[in-house]
Amino acid sequence: MDAMQAILTRRSIRSYTPETVPDELIDEILHAAMAAPSAGNGQPWHFVVIRDRQLLDEIPHFHPYAEMARSASVAILVCGQTGQEKHPGFWVQDCSAATQNILLAVHALGLGAVWVGVFPREERVKGFKQLLGIPEEITPLSLIPIGYPAESKSPSNRYNSSRIHPNHW
Repeated sequence: MDAMQAILTRRSIRSYTPETVPDELIDEILHAAMAAPSAGNGQPWHFVVIRDRQLLDEIPHFHPYAEMARSASVAILVCGQTGQEKHPGFWVQDCSAATQNILLAVHALGLGAVWVGVFPREERVKGFKQLLGIPEEITPLSLIPIGYPAESKSPSNRYNSSRIHPNHW
């Protein structure tokens, strides 16, 4: 799958088969995540790969939009380390770029995933920190449940020319 096809056909997948996603594919996905651009090449990201069924089942207890974690084979929690930033305040953008790379890599590999927001909701951040023993200087940004898709969605054309402003507003 080429880059444009991956971008234009990727959809949020919230339903997965019971089949396990192999470690080799997760490794490829994490390589893609760490290929993302970051401000000053600071790369302030960390990734928690969650495979433990009890942990995945616990997530919806503190995150109201993460019910699909219960059926995911694996989830990746994308976190930022503020002390590692080269340019303070840009960790959110850096980790968002890594999150998008994960979503595109997952799709290109024939898997399904969805971006579940964590930061800036304090109750979600706190829930993940407690559940996974995350250090104080690390902030969870997004959760990406991943699995083999149990649903199929057609591409969605979201292009809107009214949002384009050549040269000025």
